[in-house]
Amino acid sequence: MINYLIVAFALTLVYFASAERIITYIRLIRLQGLLLCGIALFELSEINLGNLLFIISETLLFKTFMMPFLLSKIVDNSGVTKVHRLAMPAFYTLLISIISLLISVVLAASIMNNYVSIIYMTIALFALFTGLILIVTHRLIVSHLIGFMIIENAVFFFSLAMGSKMPMLINVGILLDIFVGVLILGFFGLRLKAHTNELTRLKD
Repeated sequence: MINYLIVAFALTLVYFASAERIITYIRLIRLQGLLLCGIALFELSEINLGNLLFIISETLLFKTFMMPFLLSKIVDNSGVTKVHRLAMPAFYTLLISIISLLISVVLAASIMNNYVSIIYMTIALFALFTGLILIVTHRLIVSHLIGFMIIENAVFFFSLAMGSKMPMLINVGILLDIFVGVLILGFFGLRLKAHTNELTRLKD
């Protein structure tokens, strides 16, 4: 079952490259939160109330509900609904995404050892590249925020790649990363006014 969840997560990353509407991005972020929750639960080596509450708050509360809700508020405030008016065409973005997947497989295979899961490391690298692709190929700040959310999910997979026991220290680090993401969305994104979220050329 966990393999299906991992494949589904990888498909969401590919779909980011071809999506044309911001609302689709937000739905994909919400879906990724649900998939991360399922993957984390299956990877738990010790099921107890503390671990369950931490995973639920980490994945469902923040990644599945709070972050998509804040992103929706940002979209409503900015008035932006589509991404490709100020982005690289979907065909080229999809091509770059596939290339990044191949690079992720090669990099993960090159560092394979008894302490690192090659599957999780591949998905982590792919998610990292996908977030960076959105940030680099899009001019909308909303797209940059979504790219940052994807990179946060990559951090989650990096922690899984290092071991299925998920030490509390790693969980605290991930949760701190989530708090930073919420702060960025809340204090920066929600203050965007309509038609002011396009990056302009920097001048001296």
